[in-house]
Amino acid sequence: MQNDFPGAPVASGVRVLSVAELLRSVRDTLERRFPLAWVKGELSNLSRAPSGHCYFTLKEEGAQVDCVMFRSRAAALDWEPRDGMQVEVRALPTLYEPRGRFQLTVEAMRRAGVGPLYERFLRLKERLGAEGLFDEALKRELPAHPRAIGVVTSLAAAALRDVLTTLARRNPAIAVIVYPVPVQGEGAATQIAGMLGCANARAECDVLLLVRGGGSIEDLWQFNEEALARAIRASAIPVVVGVGHETDFTIADFAADRRAPTPTAAAELVSPAQEELFKKISECARCLGREMQRKLQYAAQALDAGARRLVHPAARLRSYQQLMTQLRARLAFAFSHRVHLCQAHLARLSATLSSVDPAAVLERGYSITYGASGKVLRKASQARPGERLRTQLAEGHIESEVKKS
Repeated sequence: MQNDFPGAPVASGVRVLSVAELLRSVRDTLERRFPLAWVKGELSNLSRAPSGHCYFTLKEEGAQVDCVMFRSRAAALDWEPRDGMQVEVRALPTLYEPRGRFQLTVEAMRRAGVGPLYERFLRLKERLGAEGLFDEALKRELPAHPRAIGVVTSLAAAALRDVLTTLARRNPAIAVIVYPVPVQGEGAATQIAGMLGCANARAECDVLLLVRGGGSIEDLWQFNEEALARAIRASAIPVVVGVGHETDFTIADFAADRRAPTPTAAAELVSPAQEELFKKISECARCLGREMQRKLQYAAQALDAGARRLVHPAARLRSYQQLMTQLRARLAFAFSHRVHLCQAHLARLSATLSSVDPAAVLERGYSITYGASGKVLRKASQARPGERLRTQLAEGHIESEVKKS
């Protein structure tokens, strides 16, 4: 009968297989017999190699199996797997030939039981988003220099210690007020919403931190409740939510004014580092000093300019006296010049008048004859025979009688 396994030549009717042939045959049989399937268990010994491949053990009470999730598949996860989490993996049973080890090659991974809860999360997120509850326009600016920071969390939460340590390290001058409230379990969302209302009523803080550590989706579910999301948006004080790890997202994260990946990051987000403030204050002091020095220099220059314009009263009086002397001299010169001009003008008028003076004409040998009526005779025909005439000479006059005209 022919053997199904390939191998070395048959000796005494028995086929001898190499180790590689045996393991390859077993691997092929496994992969044909067990196709891709979903397997549920607890994560353990999780590690990520520098290559990006993930190696872990999937276990339950009394059983465990090694698993590998190659980089391309691991990079597609939108959440961070951690030891102790209950997960479901879609995997192919196979044999790792170099070590003869049975393992699962994981194609996909999801948190166990996350299906219905995640669908509920997506429905609520879509509904509140359509309502506009997550609009960026509603987000309030965080105070740059808060005087007091409120922390809403459980007193037993490790997140509270992380936040207080971070705030004390960054700026111990900022007052911190803790509002204790359960952050897990049935009804916690309602209590958190009530505590946010209490913090707003007391109005002691400039910003509120709503924080808690990581956990499963069930642990964080209270932060996915609608009542808490509406309480966050109704807060008059800006709210920063830092819940879980960087890959954990809740409805509260979307409703918050700012979302921080972790509680520690939330504390860093709202607390300006004291060292940075000191640097800014020092720089402002230097700028103020330079500006004051500049103002003083400008004032000194203005004072010098004013001093140059300032004249002693005696000097000003002497200046006025000199000015009066100059004005008197100018007035005397102007008067003299004016008189000279008038005299010259009068001389010209006198000359013109002299040229038309009848007496001057008579002086040149001319005479003027007046009729009996006293009118000047210009024509001989104006004189009547027997009329007595009077002729004016340059000196004296002659009377005559007309014999014939």
